Amino acid sequence: MRRLTTALAAVMLAAGVAATAAPTASAATDCSVVWGSLARQDQTVPYQMQPLTNIRTGAHECFDRLVVDVPGTSPENPLSYRVHYTIGNNIYQAGSGTPIPVGGGAVLEVTVGATSYDPTTWERVYPARSGDPLPGVDLTGYRTFVDTRFAGSFEGESQFGLGVRARLPFQVFQLDGRLVIDVAHSWGTAA
Repeated sequence: MRRLTTALAAVMLAAGVAATAAPTASAATDCSVVWGSLARQDQTVPYQMQPLTNIRTGAHECFDRLVVDVPGTSPENPLSYRVHYTIGNNIYQAGSGTPIPVGGGAVLEVTVGATSYDPTTWERVYPARSGDPLPGVDLTGYRTFVDTRFAGSFEGESQFGLGVRARLPFQVFQLDGRLVIDVAHSWGTAA
């Protein structure tokens, strides 16, 4: 009987530990960020001959993500880029200076060192049109992203605007074949 009581107590203790160790649905996610909202850029890299093939987005618990696919690039063979908040709700098309309105409380202008066409054949690879939303990007249900607009490709670079709810912190980093831009849902510490 004593062994049964000891075994039962051990099982109950283990179950209690497991229950307290498991996260609860009401636990707040820590969405602390140290990104800031100042411009990010890397323009020290040589011109890339690879075209951009796609731009896509994803909604996450603490941030919204935009990914620019440029095959052939990597942290060792980086893509040049500039990402910054604009003054007002326009981006200005490189070359012509034509204003392109972008919806949202703030606008990130993104310029990447890759074209929307194949530089060897001049055939369009990414089917975006100047002034239109980014093809295939649906921002329904996003907490931070509001709008996207393609400005065009000019002198080896592609430019587009990302409209966000407000001027929020963001980060930019590169992985194999893609440039990633994350914009936080808030400046706070919980989702």
